[in-house]
Amino acid sequence: MSKIRKGDEVVVITGKDKGRRGKVEQVLVAEGKLVIDGINIAKKHQRGNPQAGVSGGIVEKAMPIEASNVMLWNAKAGKGDRVGYKTEGDRKVRVFKSNQESLD
Repeated sequence: MSKIRKGDEVVVITGKDKGRRGKVEQVLVAEGKLVIDGINIAKKHQRGNPQAGVSGGIVEKAMPIEASNVMLWNAKAGKGDRVGYKTEGDRKVRVFKSNQESLD
């Protein structure tokens, strides 16, 4: 079970996009990486394909970033926060470490 899931808002803590926030679009579990909307953008030279209706040229694409380089965004605290687990009844839920507030 991953601590960061698709749809979570995260903040980058290191690298060229440090301090920027975005929503997780995709979680690559096997590689330990995340694809985040608007973060770690690279320019890709794309060949056109008239049959598929794809035009060629230079396109911007969000590339994967290491999961260890981001933290979940805690809106109440206004900063990135670590995540732990707590059992509520028969469910296992994610909670922020700073204020024990539930994410799920």
